[in-house]
Amino acid sequence: MSKVLFLKANNRSIEQSVTVKMYDAFVNAYRASHPDDQITELNLFDANLPYYDEQMMTGLYKLANGYEATADEQRLADLANTYLDQFLGADKVVIAFPLWNFTIPAQLLTYFFYLNQAGKTFKYTEQGPVGLVGDKKVALLQARGGVYSVAPMDGLEMSLNYVKNTLGFWGIQNPEVVVIEGHNQFPDRSQSIISEGLAEVTALANRF
Repeated sequence: MSKVLFLKANNRSIEQSVTVKMYDAFVNAYRASHPDDQITELNLFDANLPYYDEQMMTGLYKLANGYEATADEQRLADLANTYLDQFLGADKVVIAFPLWNFTIPAQLLTYFFYLNQAGKTFKYTEQGPVGLVGDKKVALLQARGGVYSVAPMDGLEMSLNYVKNTLGFWGIQNPEVVVIEGHNQFPDRSQSIISEGLAEVTALANRF
């Protein structure tokens, strides 16, 4: 039995969002094909995710180095570490997120800030930083209405690239990836683009 964490970083309706269609297709197929796995779903738009700030940063530093934290620093550090421990405790992680204004939603960015902790997801060495969670299996699901995989728009794609680079920094070098793109750019082919992408999502869920 595997522990699986599903992260949903889009709060639009399924009628409006291809990302949400991907998320639901993956979750439903995974549940059917892996009935014994322990699944946790976390909607980042419903989660308590205050912005990463000086108090949280200081609290995390004090806890990691044995210093006494203020009540607010302790509360914020504990909150960040709750999400971190949940992530570290999962054998598999599935992240569904859109490309919004060339990047990721603020909620997902904040969540990654919580997880990006020295000694937990990476460590410093004389040769440079080394990731500590390379054994974790990760799947990334993304929809983007335009085509950002080729020039001239590929240089503006700072969403999937950011997530992959962050995971790589933690040692996760080869996540499974499904991208549906171009359904808004090519409305005459929109349905076929989405249908083919969702079939790929379902196939990934069954073998993940």
